[in-house]
Amino acid sequence: MAKDFDGILLLIVGNSGSGKDSIIFGVISKHPSNLKQIYAPKRYITRPPSKFEKNISITPEEFKKMEINGKFALKWNIYGLNYGILTEIENFLNKGHPVIINVSRTIVKQAREMYKNVKVIFIEVPFEITLQRIKDRKRETKDLLKERIERAKKNQKFLEADFCIDNTGDLDDAINELLDYIINIMNKMEK
Repeated sequence: MAKDFDGILLLIVGNSGSGKDSIIFGVISKHPSNLKQIYAPKRYITRPPSKFEKNISITPEEFKKMEINGKFALKWNIYGLNYGILTEIENFLNKGHPVIINVSRTIVKQAREMYKNVKVIFIEVPFEITLQRIKDRKRETKDLLKERIERAKKNQKFLEADFCIDNTGDLDDAINELLDYIINIMNKMEK
């Protein structure tokens, strides 16, 4: 049975280069102080640290140990890397806080089975723009770059999303659109 917390779990999905982290950061910085604080947990990832992301880099062995010890509420593997979100998100959800996470679309079904109050937001960007953004950030090896590009080409839509945001234009427009959506959900939940 799905866990029913007062807070809402907001899963942000989209192709590499769609601007998920930038939108999340913007939403948190603009979130009104009179509402419950949004919590954005850091992801544990089995890859070297990057100056472009605020993740926690761990070895595959450390990840496995944490997994065995039940430290992760959500976990997934994509592009040969393990990603995990700590169970501490449940403390925030239990206190009525929204929790916002950049995740792989591959865990949406699992998350909906685990938690009752889940909203999935798809960040949509045309393939040509996605391609340029992925190339510009110069973070991936040649093979990983090719894999991300192929995946982006195949996943231009996500029908399981509760809400879609076009991040083709001005980043502030996308941030404000997501922020309005979240505030609307929070206001409905408090009634």
